[in-house]
Amino acid sequence: MVRVNARRDASILHVDLDAFFAAVEQLDDPSLRGRPVVVGGLGSRGVVSTASYEARRFGVRSAMPMTRARKACPDATFLSPRLARYSEKSREVMAILASVSPLVEQLSIDEAFIDVAGARRLLGSPVEVATTIRRRVLDEAGLHISVGVASTKFLAKLASDLAKPDGMLSIEVGTERAFLAPLPVSRLWGVGPATMAKLERMGLSTIGDVAAADEQALVGALGASLGSHLRALAGNDDPRAVVPEREAKSIGAEETYAADLHTGAECARELVRLVDRATARLRTAGRTARTVNLKIRFGDFETRTRARTLPEPTDLSTTVLSVARELLCDFDVARGVRLLGVSLSQLANDAAVQGELDLTGDGEHEQRHRTERRAAVERAVDEVRGRFGSRAVGPAALVEPGESGRDK
Repeated sequence: MVRVNARRDASILHVDLDAFFAAVEQLDDPSLRGRPVVVGGLGSRGVVSTASYEARRFGVRSAMPMTRARKACPDATFLSPRLARYSEKSREVMAILASVSPLVEQLSIDEAFIDVAGARRLLGSPVEVATTIRRRVLDEAGLHISVGVASTKFLAKLASDLAKPDGMLSIEVGTERAFLAPLPVSRLWGVGPATMAKLERMGLSTIGDVAAADEQALVGALGASLGSHLRALAGNDDPRAVVPEREAKSIGAEETYAADLHTGAECARELVRLVDRATARLRTAGRTARTVNLKIRFGDFETRTRARTLPEPTDLSTTVLSVARELLCDFDVARGVRLLGVSLSQLANDAAVQGELDLTGDGEHEQRHRTERRAAVERAVDEVRGRFGSRAVGPAALVEPGESGRDK
């Protein structure tokens, strides 16, 4: 019997970089953009690792013998893989995902699952989060990414496959079985040519056919494990959680700007926004941090960082903002700032957060209470955002002069 999926919203994303190896080559060599590119072994027995979409129009596919690829698309550019470069770009993209949610499960160099249920209060709905990820990967890494949004890993990956290239597909909760029903059985994980032949002999050609089939008949034809597995997937029954390989080492926020920032006031205002987002994510994750990292990318794409470690761990935006502003003073922002980022590292589990206390004078008691009051305020803000959305309340410094709290 198919179980009901316990997840109440479509908050699992599967992200997949489009034609990754070929896309990196086109990124690094602009003369290759818009042209067929094939990456793989160049010897007589080599095979295709990745083909750009321009090459795929000629029938070139991954795992195809390179000799066949050359015949199918003789005008393509054929390149040996540069795995170190691809790994570098992969890490760049995975860092973007990790800045959105700590629940990132990397499957390979070019794809990952990400659970964004905990990010909706700050970043919006899963579809809005997916849109943000796609924009950031393009703006910051120069690559196109396809995203599937669904309530299960199986369906999220299927959606991203169907969204390619450079697309996004969201499957709303309650519509999964209707979406799956007309698709061919080959779309189910675990269905290869031999299994597909068996299913066709049973008269089962679509996923809907499998969902409606008797489970015992499937088990009898395919075996207990595979039969039950396919019956479950056909009903979108996939309880697997997104499991990161390791605990997040940092939590942060960054932004790429459409127009460069050129003044300290502009940058300071953006720091308020970034620190607010980063510390809210920190508190949502139940963590504190000791090190504040500031990242800045200038208009000429030079990227520099500064960091400072605090005497005590914190999750307070006021403490982090003070340090971030001091770090910003090390840079000449007049040359134009394309990107700003604030990340928090040396993470620890949330505990009683201590302020920087004056242990030698009468200010200790006052400082402690000031810190406690500020912590209470920020947690109250978190609660309001959790109930009414991330835009319900924000730092006063972000209110434009002349704005009021009343609609006109």
